[in-house]
Amino acid sequence: MSIPATPASMTQRTVGSIVADDYRTAAVFNAHGIDFCCKGGRTIAEVCRAKAIEPDTLEAEIRQAIERDGGTGDDVRQWPLSRLIGHIERVHHRYVEARSTTLKQFLNKLCSVHGDRHPELLAIREEFETCTHAMATHMKKEELVLFPFINQLERSLRHDLTAPTPHFGTVDNPIAMMEREHDAEGERFRRIAILSRDYTSPPDGCTTYATAYAMLREFEEDLHRHIHLENNILFPKAKALEKELRRAQGCDAAAC
Repeated sequence: MSIPATPASMTQRTVGSIVADDYRTAAVFNAHGIDFCCKGGRTIAEVCRAKAIEPDTLEAEIRQAIERDGGTGDDVRQWPLSRLIGHIERVHHRYVEARSTTLKQFLNKLCSVHGDRHPELLAIREEFETCTHAMATHMKKEELVLFPFINQLERSLRHDLTAPTPHFGTVDNPIAMMEREHDAEGERFRRIAILSRDYTSPPDGCTTYATAYAMLREFEEDLHRHIHLENNILFPKAKALEKELRRAQGCDAAAC
């Protein structure tokens, strides 16, 4: 398929930056199966080539999503990092903790009742249980190590204090680890979506079946929003903040 060119201002922008500007555009990327969180660093031109989408069509859909409503509301990009971190912990970390328990119960019931006829349920349960274990460890590392350090950076700049000296050298290092773990869970949920035929209950599925699949879809959507806030907003701002603080104190980020 021949993909016509569109203005560089749109085609050369990354998917993640567009969603960071206005989260309503996430619905457009979701509709085309474009990952805006874990793989948000790809440009519009790159995803259009990969998905054989005409860039002008995708651009028009993005603009429609932005213009459909009035203002974008409270802009998370303008929040202090401490507020964004509090939001991530309160809304997304606590959601993962609460929903994981309920979903495990539903999946155990489904495997017990329907597992013989639908062995994919066993694979889905295994993937989800692995995800919840990994996310529990991941979120603790953020809450106990990375997020407190970012809060320290923000306080240091605000109050003209000496930059904190972490054992991990620079904020880039734990962020790189968190991004790798985000990628792993994004891939895991892509496998779950395939196994569940995009969360479609089979003809012999019961109400529990439909409910469990709806909850899995919701879990994935929350995970996308969660990862987007970190990969595309929090982490880049934290890196820039550390560089600004080190520069103001006349030292290199890795050496201070």
